[in-house]
Amino acid sequence: MIEIYKSDAENNLISIAPEELDNPSFDTSGCWINLVNPSDREVATVSGRSGVEDAVIKAALDDEERSRIEKEDSHVLVLVDIPVIEEEDDYYSYFTLPLGVIVQDDLLITVTLKETSILRDFVRGRIKNFHTFKRTRFLFQVLNNVATKFLVYLKQIDKASQRIQNELHKSTRNKELIQMLDLENSLVYFSTSLSGNDAVISRLLTSKTIVRMYEEDTELLEDVAIDTKQALEMCSIYRDILSGTMDAYASVISNNLNIVMKILTSVTLVISIPTLIASIFGMNTWVPGEGSKIGFFVVLGISAMLSLGLALYLRRKKLL
Repeated sequence: MIEIYKSDAENNLISIAPEELDNPSFDTSGCWINLVNPSDREVATVSGRSGVEDAVIKAALDDEERSRIEKEDSHVLVLVDIPVIEEEDDYYSYFTLPLGVIVQDDLLITVTLKETSILRDFVRGRIKNFHTFKRTRFLFQVLNNVATKFLVYLKQIDKASQRIQNELHKSTRNKELIQMLDLENSLVYFSTSLSGNDAVISRLLTSKTIVRMYEEDTELLEDVAIDTKQALEMCSIYRDILSGTMDAYASVISNNLNIVMKILTSVTLVISIPTLIASIFGMNTWVPGEGSKIGFFVVLGISAMLSLGLALYLRRKKLL
């Protein structure tokens, strides 16, 4: 899917039909081209109008691509990981995907595998002082929104973890444990992605020749660096807490299983006494008291007394 946007003289964001790229007279200067899981034909169309190679545009379409910066004569590719949330049954799943931002002198291109709220916020007017022709600031605003989303999703993961822990206090079920495992995996993805993003932002800060820098843009990028480091620290803390919680619940589950097995073993011992006596006196041979009317009750009483004595002994030893 191709989307084309451009800020007009009144700073309103105008949507332009993708078919305009096939019009040789269409001027792409100051435009923002957003590609969402584009086809080969769409990539070729954008490549033909921008002069950017197909391989550069497709770099963000590989979900295993690492965060990095590539500077060429005609463009700069900034590749970072962005957080993505998906709803599954009655809970949310978190993971990351690459986002490619290609900056040229008169054009900016973004490429993602899936539609994301990070770029939708620009279209919906939720980002202040956004202009498509201010490409450096646009790039830093995208990075800032990425860091903000990481912080928001990390807080959501922490709340979800606490909710699941409260449910586990009431009943230890596989469903809650699997959800906690998914959250722990999400934190691993976030931690790896944030480390890569932090390296990209640090390079942008230290090497100011990659993109044209302005004073207000530098301040924005510094804020992005602070938010990214904060998200990285939060992710590390939440991951350690969640890992420790998982280990604790694993120990609790193992201990509960041992208690159940201990009780079942003790009950089996108590029941085995009357079972043994009944088996002996149930043989087809002479048994004491077979001619007496109370013989059965005497045997039953002896069995009950022996079982009760064993039960009291096990109870005193805290085995029952």
